[in-house]
This record gives sequence, structure tokens and C-alpha cells, in this order.
Amino acid sequence: MERDRVYLPKNPSLPTVPSQLATLPCFFAILESSFDGIFITNGQAVPIWVNHSYEVISGLSAQDVLGIPMDELVRRGLISNSATLQALEIGHSYTANQSFVTGKQALVTSTPIYDENDQVCLVVTNVRDISELVSLQETLDQQRRLSSRYQQEIEVIRNQLLGSSQMVAEDPATLNLLRIVGRAAQLDTVILIQGETGAGKERIASYIHQHSPRARKNFIRVNCGAIPESLAESELFGYERGAFTGANREGKAGLFEVANEGTIFLDEVGELSLATQTKLLRVLQERELTRVGGSKPISIDVRVIAATNRDLQKCVTEGTFREDLYYRLSVFPVRVPPLRERKLDIPKLARSVIDELNQTYEHKKSLTPGAEALLLQYNWPGNVRELRNVMERAFIMSDGEQIQPQDLAILDGSTLHAPRTISPTYGAPTQ
Repeated sequence: MERDRVYLPKNPSLPTVPSQLATLPCFFAILESSFDGIFITNGQAVPIWVNHSYEVISGLSAQDVLGIPMDELVRRGLISNSATLQALEIGHSYTANQSFVTGKQALVTSTPIYDENDQVCLVVTNVRDISELVSLQETLDQQRRLSSRYQQEIEVIRNQLLGSSQMVAEDPATLNLLRIVGRAAQLDTVILIQGETGAGKERIASYIHQHSPRARKNFIRVNCGAIPESLAESELFGYERGAFTGANREGKAGLFEVANEGTIFLDEVGELSLATQTKLLRVLQERELTRVGGSKPISIDVRVIAATNRDLQKCVTEGTFREDLYYRLSVFPVRVPPLRERKLDIPKLARSVIDELNQTYEHKKSLTPGAEALLLQYNWPGNVRELRNVMERAFIMSDGEQIQPQDLAILDGSTLHAPRTISPTYGAPTQ
């Protein structure tokens, strides 16, 4: 800010000031108490006094600067520039940013002090440490850049999903998940997808494959929990001719071989036996496998995505899951939020199921606002799978082209709203 010239007081006794303050030591004590640095030069820009705060901010001691002209301090690099010299040149206060050897940055304001002959006799500089403010500003700028990039990525994902029935993402939690896995999709990193039953882990795995460089190759889904333990090894890694009774005469390629150059999705990976886990670990580490009954290693190039609704760390502690395999699979772990944590997805998910059924059965049914509101209130312990089942039942139970709140029911016998029953005589709905 601009200010009028500052002059030395004509009456140094300062009668309006209490006597205990009207001494030079008291004024110096006041200056020393300031958290801002105070730097004083004479009219020739030679430092004559600094307070302790200035020494802390600048990293320079009084002995480093007193008696040394300001232009010399700048030349030596002890300060970045001199507001004192600028103030002397223009004849009034001057403010500038200054940096010091400590790495700190300061806002400095130098003010000339005039004597009765209008000659500059002193220049007083106030030095305020703004390092923290600068750091906060840089952090804020970085967060703004990241936020802008995040919003751009989200917008790209939204555009990619327009008109797609494969993935519904309206909730910020889902969009953020797709943003994260979209980045991981570009690399061959092993991904472990965790989440509750029915939350949509397979859809996320498919999304990763579709947005990866392997998108044109095979995407092989394996339900590890559905393979009998005795067949798991031969199903995953194949077998040679005559490997066991009932084996195909020509042998058989395992699912890893079928997925070569593509992606294999190991759903419910926590269900594998310890013996199968051991062989899976070798495949992940060596990128090769040996068929059951064979001795020749077969090189494979497969991207592995695993999924589980189990707490694998707990399984490791209990001894049912290999610790080394756990760490091998969880290079890039992601969590699919349950439906109750991404409720903005619910209306569109429900409508997508209704649209599929309308197309299949040539109806034009739709959800009423009351039905949508009821869907949003429910906790969905079965997640997306439960939502789909509820919507299919509601499609069957509803009369006319509108699905009402009373058409909605959950599968465990309790209801979102009292369901209607069908009269055995006339087939008409009753309450």
C-alpha cells in the first residue's frame, strides 16, 4: 500500500508515551519481540541493525550483514534482491518477494525514514515469512490440477459409458473406481478385486480387459469355487495324454493356455486348495506352466485378474491361503464398493434390468418415482445380483406398464413393501 513520507520525530522525548517506554532500550526490546524480521539500514543502504526474527527467517546472523552495503549482499547471493535499494531509488515504500539461503521466502517492505532536511537517514524493512503460505498455495494449485485431471478422466469415462449396457456408473464412487482401474488396465499388473458377493467384481474385471492392450484377445472367466478340488489343477493348467483315468486321449490345454495373450479372471480365488495355490504361484512367477502328467514347461503370456469376497489376509493368518501368493496377487488391489455405498447407481441399474426385460418380452414397463425411492431406501445385502432378482420379480408381479412400490420384494422372504398375492381363482392381484 502507498503511504506518506515517514519522518524522524522532532521531539525525541515523546511526552505522550509512558515514561517506562520512552527509552531507546525499550524500543529495541519492542522491535525484538516482533515475529516479523526487522532490518534497518542507514541512508546509504548499509545495514546497522537487525532483530532476531530476521536472523531466523534469513539464516543470516547480524555479523553476516551489518556494515556490508546492500548491493554487496545481493552480489554475494546472501539475499535475492534488495527492497531497500529500490525504496531509496523511488523515495517511498517498496514491497518485493525475497528468498534466502534457508530456502524460506518472505514478503519484504522497505520504508525510507526522512530527517527534517528531507534526506533519507534510515530505511526500515519489515520481513514477513510467507514460506508456509507459498507452500499452501503450491499445494492448492497442485490439488486444483489433480482435480481438473480427475474431472477430465471422469468425463472420458462417462462418454465411454454412454449407450453401453455393460457398465452402469452414475455414482462418484463407481466413477472413481473406473478411473483407477482404467489406469491399471494399460499395464500387465496383476489386479486383485475385492468386494462383497454380487457387487459386480466380474464386470470390473471385464472392464479392465476391454480397456487393456489385450482387449482383442481372449477373456477367460474361471469360477475357482465351482471347480472340484480334484480337477482344479488339470482344468487350470491342462494335462497330457494318459495323465489319469478318463483323460482325453489327446490331452487337453488348460484355461491358462486358452487365455494365452489375453486375460484370465480367477473369480473366488480364495477357494483354491493349497496345492493348487502352489502351482498358481509358480505360474505367476515364472510365466510358464507344466501340464498334469507332463514334464515340458509351456511358456504363457497371460494377464491375471483375481477376485474374492473373502478377507485373504485373514485366510493367510488362518493358514488357508499362501502368504506369498497373497502378495503376488495383491500387487494392485482394488475394492468394489457395495451397492449401499453407491446408491446413485441404483435407479439406472434398475431401469437397465427393466429395459432388458422389456426388449425380451416386448413390454414397455417402467418404474414409478415411488418405486425408485423405495429402492434407494433399501440396504441391498445382496448388492447388484439381488437388485436384478428383485427387478425381475417386480416385472412379473406388476400390472400394466408401471412398476409400483408394492411390486418390490426381496428374496429372503421379507419385503420392501407388502407384496401382492395372486388369486387362484381369477389370477387377479389382491392385497
